[in-house]
Amino acid sequence: MMKTRLFKSLLIAFAALLCAHGSVFAADATVGLDMNSAYVWRGMTVNDGIVFQPSLNVTKGGFGLNVWGNLDGGTYDCTWDSGEFSEVDLTLSYGFDLEPLNITIGYIEYLFPTTENSGALGTREVYANFGMDIIENLSTSLSIYYDVDEVEDIYANLSLTYNAPLTDATSLNLGAGIGYAGEDFAKYYGGGEDAGFFDYLLSAKLGYSVNDALSLSAMVAYADSADKDALIEGKAKADTNLFGGVGLAYNF
Repeated sequence: MMKTRLFKSLLIAFAALLCAHGSVFAADATVGLDMNSAYVWRGMTVNDGIVFQPSLNVTKGGFGLNVWGNLDGGTYDCTWDSGEFSEVDLTLSYGFDLEPLNITIGYIEYLFPTTENSGALGTREVYANFGMDIIENLSTSLSIYYDVDEVEDIYANLSLTYNAPLTDATSLNLGAGIGYAGEDFAKYYGGGEDAGFFDYLLSAKLGYSVNDALSLSAMVAYADSADKDALIEGKAKADTNLFGGVGLAYNF
């Protein structure tokens, strides 16, 4: 109950900050919907079937609010039920530049509406992301997350991204990332025994701008365990490697 009140207070504070800079409706907002062949989180299979993932992202003056959900199209491992939201994530963030770095700090509230079916408990993370351009179209970033509730341990991810326009309307994004997990994180989520490199992800995404507001995308990705002592392969751990999906986004 205390944690729920805390997040509500954070939302109120965020709204007050927006109002302090002018109308809330003057903020930039994007709504999106992705349909993927699986839901893979940090190398771990959450659902190996069709999932629908709507999102809302609002930003103003460096502050951001993101609401993201996962709606399961099918069941998995007798855990999730078809047609239900198994997860909703609420994220508050603040981004700023400190040349040559782009820095974002934030707080994530993970909610699992079907806890009575899955036994999964909600948890909370604070995080910091440090991004930097290397050369034109090529950038790198380091994200560090600390679970302040269930695990009280870190997960970090180092990524490299190539993002380039192909035509006036299309763009190509290629990404590669590797994650590192602390010992408690590896035990709790990955079934492993030791801290170490946890997972890796390779991805390719093609974007198409229909107009200034509407964009479409298609992506394919490959994820796997980076260290079998940290993330054990097998059912409900890392049994989905290749997955993909399509998405749309509308900017207000």
